Amino acid sequence: MPAAPKLLPTQIPEGTAPGLTYRLEGELVPALHMALDGQVPVYFEHHVLLWKYPNLQIGLHPLKKGLKRRMFGGMPLLLLEAQSAGELAFSRDAPGHIAPLHLEPGHGIVVREHQFLAATSNVQYDYSRIKGFANMMYGGGFWVDEFFAADQEGVVWVHGYGNVFEKQLEPGETIDIEPGGWLFRDHSVSMSQEVYGFKTGFLSGGGSLVYNRFTGPGRVGLQSAYFHPPGEEGTGNTPQQNQSGGGLLGGIVGGLLDN
Repeated sequence: MPAAPKLLPTQIPEGTAPGLTYRLEGELVPALHMALDGQVPVYFEHHVLLWKYPNLQIGLHPLKKGLKRRMFGGMPLLLLEAQSAGELAFSRDAPGHIAPLHLEPGHGIVVREHQFLAATSNVQYDYSRIKGFANMMYGGGFWVDEFFAADQEGVVWVHGYGNVFEKQLEPGETIDIEPGGWLFRDHSVSMSQEVYGFKTGFLSGGGSLVYNRFTGPGRVGLQSAYFHPPGEEGTGNTPQQNQSGGGLLGGIVGGLLDN
């Protein structure tokens, strides 16, 4: 029998990444605490910053693609970057589980949209649209975040709803996951849609089950609280984030422009 997905650690009292140490704390709404040495910046979406010490400098993280495409895709318009030594913390403001994804040089990972928390700057960031009608309907949204460690090791932290499990797939090994249940996959793992129709019994004539099928080699992450975006998910924020995050973004950007 193949090995079942394994629960990732929910608490990490002392973790290391290039240029920093970190810890994961909290039972219901976890927080990611970091102590940076100033050598490797960390970038993140503006609304996930929980707190920082005043001496830590925040700037804009450069993006490959322009703002117009991010607006069209409902992605956060700006990524911010912690650019000096100091301490800060992040939280997704939702019950769940934070998981660190370590990337070796030459390896990349695809993360479900709006669930990226932070990453070390030696990891390249990009995003892409999920193509095809079936993917749009069942693949978890229109867009995914993509991360790639070119010539240095890096770390990406993600927030999963419920608990986060990881399955290491062997070459050609497959697993079917509820469309709202997948969180991340290695670039080496392919994803397709599987639709199972019911032709007999009380579900005859219209019922079906839809799963995302992942094929190895590589790892795929699952979240135990299935995520199906509400109508406002295209904004990139929850209603609470739309109300409060705009003020934070405006204050940060205004401060950057004043310097």
